[in-house]
Amino acid sequence: MSKLFFRLSPVLLLMLFTCITGQVFAQYKKSKAIQKTSRKIETGINDKNEDSLAQGYFEMGNNYYEQGLLEKSEGYYQKSKDVYQKNKNAAGVAKSSRALAIVQEDLNKKKEARSNYSTAQGNAVITGDSVAYRLNTNDASRLSKPDSSKLQQQALENNVELGLKNNDTAGLINSVGRLADFDLKNNATSSAIKYYNLGYALSQNKPEQALRFNQKITDAYLKDKNFLQAIETKKQVLNEPFVKNSTQIKASEITSLADIYIQKKEDSTAVSLLRQSYNISVQNGHTLEARKCVEKLDSIFRSTGKTSMSLQLYKSFLSQLPQIIDKDSSLVDNKIIAETEERLKQLQIEKALKDDLIRKKNIFNYWLIGSLVLLLSFIAVILFVLKKLRVKNKKIALQSLRREMNPHFIFNSLNSINQFIASNNELAANQYLTRFSTLMRRVMENSKEDFVQFSKEAELLQNYLELERSRFPDKFDFKITIDDALFADEDILIPGMLIQPHLENSIWHGLRYMETKGFLQLSFTKKQNNVSIVIEDNGVGIAESKKNKTVNQQKHGGRGMNNTLERIKILNELYHQNITCVIEDKPKPATGVKITLTVPITKTKTA
Repeated sequence: MSKLFFRLSPVLLLMLFTCITGQVFAQYKKSKAIQKTSRKIETGINDKNEDSLAQGYFEMGNNYYEQGLLEKSEGYYQKSKDVYQKNKNAAGVAKSSRALAIVQEDLNKKKEARSNYSTAQGNAVITGDSVAYRLNTNDASRLSKPDSSKLQQQALENNVELGLKNNDTAGLINSVGRLADFDLKNNATSSAIKYYNLGYALSQNKPEQALRFNQKITDAYLKDKNFLQAIETKKQVLNEPFVKNSTQIKASEITSLADIYIQKKEDSTAVSLLRQSYNISVQNGHTLEARKCVEKLDSIFRSTGKTSMSLQLYKSFLSQLPQIIDKDSSLVDNKIIAETEERLKQLQIEKALKDDLIRKKNIFNYWLIGSLVLLLSFIAVILFVLKKLRVKNKKIALQSLRREMNPHFIFNSLNSINQFIASNNELAANQYLTRFSTLMRRVMENSKEDFVQFSKEAELLQNYLELERSRFPDKFDFKITIDDALFADEDILIPGMLIQPHLENSIWHGLRYMETKGFLQLSFTKKQNNVSIVIEDNGVGIAESKKNKTVNQQKHGGRGMNNTLERIKILNELYHQNITCVIEDKPKPATGVKITLTVPITKTKTA
């Protein structure tokens, strides 16, 4: 162990010289440091500045660690780590986790410390900090095998070398302290004292840490009953500027020196030192130090049988106590610290309540949004189902209307067959029946679909007109004209049985009432994306036809036309078509009716 110390001593001396000469010692104001840090925490909470909040917690942890208040330090380091983790700040997590691990190791929480060293190690990988990675790896490794002295020593020595190499004073102080503790535990007292001395020298700008190192050096000497070196160690610290400039620290260290003389059984020197510490404490208002001196003096006086001196001492102390308390700034400082901590706790409670309220509000909002989404989805499903039902109902209605046309057509045709039979025209009846059955087969085939091939519908209409002409040979002739462009495209679809009712109307209600032979013209023309269908006759016209109808015929004829118009309406709604139908009398002096149907061209069958 001594080889490592002497091998690194030139570097150590340079660092010590730089550290000591660069410091201007002043009275330690812990309350001001804590107040300053608390304001940073308050700002972070009030401004919702997570970085400032995490750094404030970390600095507060540092303040308490330097004062030796390890439990409080652990709490603030943990808060700092939690905020850094929440914000996924790898550098912050690495820094706070290592600081937390160091405190937990001091508190003998080895398992928690090892976990935090490992966390710091992992985040050092993310940040690319190789030095931090090696430090935390060494510490996590030695805590994972606490029974291996060789591993412990090697890891600690490696950390000391890393601190020296990278001029990391804070890290070096921690590593040197742990290495000294390890040596002392293994009875290497001289080596331990050397490293404690190094830690003491490096801590000159941190009085609380320097005093702890000095006390450890003193305890190491006292362990070996080396009272002379222990006394010299205490006298050394009494000459330090940061002790001379603080009457409270000076009084405390004089009391510690007196303790050594008590152990050495030199009561007279111990009493002298305790009186000196007591007077400093009384004059400068250090209540706790004064009480400590009184208790120790009382113990010495009682052990030597000087009870009267003990009584006199207590009377003096009690009479001066109000003045001591009035002067005691530490009581004020402690009160300020307590109030600051209470305010921070209150702020943290308020923050927790606000966060909980926000969380509950968010949960309610998510629940509300989820409920709305579910409701909208339910409504969408209902609308979808309703739409499907409407479509299905329209298809059923359309199918019903088509089927309604078939009996009407069949009834008229059977009447004609009956007429042939009644007139004993058996041959004509047979021919008509043959044509009728062929036509009906085509009608049945086409009635299954809303749209049929144009060529098939044209053939059906041709057969129908021929059948009707055979029934009324002296009443009309007909002609069908089809645009070549329509015949060229076999994929064109049009609504089935939409034209036939108009042809039937022309024959039965227009041409049939004429005294001379009439004429029926059916033409199909392709106009852009539409098929224009024109039906013209030179019959009696709409007005005259109504006069010639019986009441029953008027009802029947009206239902046939309504059926066709309803089918057009449903087809337009169901398939987003724009089918139009215009029925009008020809202008005078011409007679007859002109029907114009415009049907958009459909290339594929609509589902």
